[in-house]
Order: sequence, then structure tokens, then C-alpha cells
Amino acid sequence: MKVILKENVEHLGNIGDIVKVAPGYARNFLLPKGFAIEATEKNAKALEHAKRHLEYKKNKVLEAAKLVAAKIEGLTLAIAHQAGADDKLFGAVTNIELAEQLKANGVEVDRKRIVLAEPIKHLGEFAAAVKLHPEVVATLKVVITKA
Repeated sequence: MKVILKENVEHLGNIGDIVKVAPGYARNFLLPKGFAIEATEKNAKALEHAKRHLEYKKNKVLEAAKLVAAKIEGLTLAIAHQAGADDKLFGAVTNIELAEQLKANGVEVDRKRIVLAEPIKHLGEFAAAVKLHPEVVATLKVVITKA
């Protein structure tokens, strides 16, 4: 089934793209959530008319992502955790905890957008990538200290 994307969908495409997906994926996810419309001849003609609007929306989303990225780049999260011998943490710092800390600092980011190579299990300084947009990735500095 061919659909026209109205939003950026990770691993699928960007706003305005015509993509072929499984009928169940389109019917059960993309269409009800408003992420896409069916690619009929009528909708394709309407897409040509709406391309300018979609381009404007795409640029607006990109600018918003760049602003959030600038905020994130300027932040350094200091997290105090209990640690044992050899500066090893009891437990681990995950993207869920980083998302909560960002929210406490006034930056709301979905936890799934914070990418850690592996959970943080030692004291020290670390960097986490935050994928805000397909073209915008911010680097978050995290400092883990002993509580």
C-alpha cells in the first residue's frame, strides 16, 4: 500500500515522501495517528498543492529541533549515584533517568531519542547522543558523581 507521509517517521521517511508500506502498518498505525494519508490520485494532486505547506512545516520542525539541540548542548547533567568499590555504580544510569533529568532542567525529550551506547555503570563524564530530528543530533554531557 502506498501512503504519503504527513510527519517524519523514523526508518520510513520524511514529510511529503510517498512510501510503500504493509497494508496493516498503514491501516493500524500510520493512518489513525495522522502520520500519513493514502496515496490515491486525488491525494497525490492535493499533495502537489500542499507541498509548499509541508516544506514550511518541515523547516519549522527543523528550526525547533535546532533550538532544542542548542539548549541540550549547553547543559551538563550532574547526577549523584551510590557507588561501591572501584567507582562502580549500584545499578546503572539509563536513558529514562537522563530524560527525567532533562525534563527537570526544562527540556522535554522522549526517552527513546536519547541514545547511549550502553548504560552508564561507572563514575565519570559521559556523552549521550540525542536524536531530535533526522538531520539534528545533539550531544548531552553527563557527569556521574558519588552520592
